[in-house]
Amino acid sequence: MDKFLHEHPTTPRTKIEKQAVINRLKRIEGQVRGIQKMVEEDRYCVDILVQISAIQSALKNVGFAVTERHINHCVSDAVRQGEGKETIEELMEVLKQFSK
Repeated sequence: MDKFLHEHPTTPRTKIEKQAVINRLKRIEGQVRGIQKMVEEDRYCVDILVQISAIQSALKNVGFAVTERHINHCVSDAVRQGEGKETIEELMEVLKQFSK
């Protein structure tokens, strides 16, 4: 994972953008705790699986939001600076992981 951690000069996230992502992640964290409780309470397996599916969907949506911002800011900045090829290759590698 370290190979993707770069110090590119990019447009920092606004406080509103940061808070929106953090709020989503906190909701997901709460959902995970809810599943832990369901397991502790020996809840019906299908109910647990439904909650796991909801968490996976929520995480994908966070990932899509971060990806969209990355394309609109980081990738477009890199293209303008002549580093588009490398940045697009990097993004494609991450997106391949997303599809696993």
